[in-house]
Amino acid sequence: MLRVTALRMAKSTTLTLPALAGCRIALALATDLYDTLKHNHQLASPLTSYLNLQEGVFLFKNGVNPYSGGVFRHSPILLSLFTTVIPTSRRLASILWTLSDIAGAWALVQLWRARQRAPQTSRDGLVAAAYLLNPYLFLPTLALSSSTFENTLTLLSLMFAAQGNASLALVSAAILLHLSLPSILLSAPLILLLSSSNGPLSQLASPRAFTPNDKKWIALLGEYVAYAVFLSVISTLVSGGLSWIPQTWGANITLPDLTPNVGVWWYFFTEMFDHFRPFFLMVFSVHLIIYVAPLCIKFQYDPLYAAFVLLGVLGTFKAYPTMADIGLFASMFAVFPELFPYLRHPIVTILLHLHAALLMPLFHHLWLSQGTANANFFYATTLVFACANGAALTDCIWAGLRIAIGAPEEGFSVVQE
Repeated sequence: MLRVTALRMAKSTTLTLPALAGCRIALALATDLYDTLKHNHQLASPLTSYLNLQEGVFLFKNGVNPYSGGVFRHSPILLSLFTTVIPTSRRLASILWTLSDIAGAWALVQLWRARQRAPQTSRDGLVAAAYLLNPYLFLPTLALSSSTFENTLTLLSLMFAAQGNASLALVSAAILLHLSLPSILLSAPLILLLSSSNGPLSQLASPRAFTPNDKKWIALLGEYVAYAVFLSVISTLVSGGLSWIPQTWGANITLPDLTPNVGVWWYFFTEMFDHFRPFFLMVFSVHLIIYVAPLCIKFQYDPLYAAFVLLGVLGTFKAYPTMADIGLFASMFAVFPELFPYLRHPIVTILLHLHAALLMPLFHHLWLSQGTANANFFYATTLVFACANGAALTDCIWAGLRIAIGAPEEGFSVVQE
């Protein structure tokens, strides 16, 4: 009886991903929500907007360098694909973005299976649903934000690393780097994951010192750099020069476009005196980097978990975030069910997210459409959103450390030294 029940559950979860994929494709074909969502600053940033991508493709096809202005900030990889291979039809684009989301869900399921060392589990459907039904993810897809591709490449690189396929993992990471410079922070846990003898298996409950193979991780780092340099050369040839670097990678550091988004940078630098701007740009950029070493050292025995936490850091503190960035972090909770009993304040975090998710669209509309509010209204909700993300991050770090100790006895407390 138990075996029959297990087979039925496995069969039902096998059908869940195709069913959800079919619903997502039908939604993309039956509705045209792009016109409604294309100007929404929560779903697309200047670095991921489909409108900007279309403008760059138009300029490039007419012999104008799209990087000569201050509008087009997409990678030359996307520029070359959309001017040669991929048509710019909106309906076809909707299908392509949806297929990318489906590929991301499949990669997340494969990542879960690799962590469990099982070809199939009863939770596969739940993991797929956590990605495909996440509004933080499918709304940017409907808005045709290129952050969808970034999330898919992130999951593919982690999936290949979890499966031990170093070359595909590093190629995916190198392509991701060209689409989003902050993703370079994920290279550290990715190389640790490829170097680890335990792979993606959960080691949170039994932490142990990680002894890396120096020759192996140096070789992996060299291969990653080689792929990144090769793609940089191709990008330079495509764009006809190095002008793409300050307009794409440089934008994440210099913040030239202060278009509103769900992050914490734009309003701060809108109010910043030019005299202090370089100093605070340096502080904000370094603030992202300082998390990498502590997290990779503390969770060296479980590099996949370190990558998960870093995704939350990037979704909260990067220069041009969208809802898709933190949506990826939220969906990856499905890969770590062992966390749930150890989270301290999940209800508070969920309510903060709900509060921000309801008020951000409202204040965005009041400010930019109705003209009855100002930037302070929208920025206040983005601060609530950042607090919600910060609460989730600290809860995840606490839970990841507390698992090794176990539930404390009544009357005792856990102190991390």
